[in-house]
This record gives sequence, C-alpha cells and structure tokens, in this order.
Amino acid sequence: MKLKEAFRIALELGKIRISLPVALSAMAGYVLMHGTIGMSGWMLGLGVLLVSCASSAINHIQERDIDRLMPRTMNRPLPSGRISVQNAVYLTALFLIAGSAILWFFFSPLTVLVSWVTLISYNLIYTPLKKVTAFAVVPGSLTGALPPFIGWVAAGGALMDTSILLVGLFFFIGQIPHFWLLLLMFGEQYSLAGLPTLNKIFTPVQIKRISFVWILTTLASALLVTGFVLTNTILMFIILAYIFFLMFSLVFRFLLQTEFHPLPAFYRLNILYLLMMFILMAEGLISV
Repeated sequence: MKLKEAFRIALELGKIRISLPVALSAMAGYVLMHGTIGMSGWMLGLGVLLVSCASSAINHIQERDIDRLMPRTMNRPLPSGRISVQNAVYLTALFLIAGSAILWFFFSPLTVLVSWVTLISYNLIYTPLKKVTAFAVVPGSLTGALPPFIGWVAAGGALMDTSILLVGLFFFIGQIPHFWLLLLMFGEQYSLAGLPTLNKIFTPVQIKRISFVWILTTLASALLVTGFVLTNTILMFIILAYIFFLMFSLVFRFLLQTEFHPLPAFYRLNILYLLMMFILMAEGLISV
C-alpha cells in the first residue's frame, strides 16, 4: 500500500472532518479559561484530535457490518476492504495511546479522564443505543458537550464552573437537532441497515415540529452563552446577529413552507457551532 493511500485511509478511519471540530471545541474551552493559545493550546488540540480519531476508528470497527448495507457508508475503509480489521485495531491503538500520552504529560490525568469519558459516551453509549432506539441521540449528545470541558480542565478550570456548564449545555442541546437532521436526510439508508428511524415513529409533520422546537432550544442555549459568558460587545453583537438571522430564516422555512428540507438547517446549525467556537476563543483572548 502506498504511503499516500495509507494516510488517506487513516484520515477516513479517524473521521477527520468530525475530529477537527471536536479538537477545536476543546481548544475553545482551553482559551476561554487560560486566555492564551500558545504551544500548550496546540498540544491540547493535537491530543484531543488523536483521541477523537481513536473514537471514530472504534466506531468504524463497531459498525463495519452496518456500513456495508448503506450507500452512504459502503465505501468506508473497512466495508470496502481497503484496510483489515486487525490493521484498523492497530491504528486505533496508536491514535488512543498517542493522544492520551500528550494529554497526560502536557496537562493532567483529569484531562485524560474527561477525554476517555467522551470516547466512552460515543462508543459505549450512543453507538450501541442507536441500534435500539432513534432517541439514542439524546444521551449520545454528551459526546458533543464534553470536548470544551477537556480544554477547560486542561487550563486549570473547575468542572462545575457556571461558564463552562453553559457552554457545555449549548453543545449538548445543539447535538440533538444535528443528529436528528442527519437521520432525516439519510433515514431510508438507516432503514436499509435495520436501524430505527424517526420516520417509523412520527409523521413528517410531527418531525418538522419537533426539529423546529429543538433548533429553537439550541438558539436559546446560545443566547444563554451570549448573555452570561461573553463580555465583549462586538463578539456579543456578532453572535446575536447570526442567532436572529438563523431564527428568522428557520421560522420561514419551517412555518411557511409545506415541504421540509433539512439540509439548509443542518448547514446553518454547523455554522453556528463553528462560530460559537471561534467567538469563545476570541472572548478568552480579549478578556485577558
């Protein structure tokens, strides 16, 4: 196997497009608490990125048989045969050991512990539960809420501090419509794999209403972060402007259109998550 192909497989197995935002949200928690990025902030990002890649690789191994049944996932490294299960396990171990070592030696055992709890919530709670219920996304959303805590404790912050609890609440609530919108977009493929979907429980109108409520709840949690965590007027204005733009555009799409298209809402929510990460880092840097 050529080195370039092996590197591509490693990135796919580590779900780099998901792992990078996870690392970024951890860095947001770190900068918000520490006030600087520095070399230690980048090392935190690297450590969290590698642990997240390990979690994603474990997920690939766990779901390789299901992935073979869905057009969206059948070309992933394991179902397509581009890597063996044994080699995937070796790569997963490398990701986990390297990431954990960075977090242990540069930060603290508590930092490693929170990163492992994040991994456990994804691989041992959400992944098995989604074979049982379409509502697995609710406990599984803990996976999205914990990365900012990793950065916060790495910078010496307390787990029960109000600021990080509000940030964690935003990312927790925001994961629920994120996952549900994915299920709405790929519900038929999930059915092919025998996974429970919302379409079998609710009518399209009910799904539309529930998704709308969850998105509004996400925006409300973003307003809490804006009001109680952010202190810089410019940063508050930027995030408030986007929240209200998102609110009015979603009200139009959900209430005035008869057909529900989840993709625009999915993209706009993702922009909100990324914007919030950068705003939190900017807040930490400015408030020093």
